[in-house]
Amino acid sequence: MAKKTAKKSARKTAKKSSKKSSKKTVKKSSKRWSADVTAHSDAMDLQGGVFTLKDPKKIARSLKKSAETSHRRKSPPFRSAMSMLNFYLNRGGKNLPASQKKILDRAKEELRKLFHKEEPS
Repeated sequence: MAKKTAKKSARKTAKKSSKKSSKKTVKKSSKRWSADVTAHSDAMDLQGGVFTLKDPKKIARSLKKSAETSHRRKSPPFRSAMSMLNFYLNRGGKNLPASQKKILDRAKEELRKLFHKEEPS
């Protein structure tokens, strides 16, 4: 009976250790997936450093131009441009300075103006 218990605990330990190692590799490889998407997205060709610009109007114009000229997008230009802006804002999270967040939020407003869209209520 002691042998059966030892075998069961050995199997459980082996399963646990294999699960832990697989979790680490998955976590490690996907740690910066959003940075990779931003750098190598197939959705649109963005101007380099567009999200680091200080002028919301320039950011909005650049996103609009990229969205309208892209042949790979699957959504209308406004939706594609807004999605890329939201993606960057959401993934920047706590690492994005408050001043840059304000600029990017203003860029959303400018983008709505450029595409003649109403501001959400």
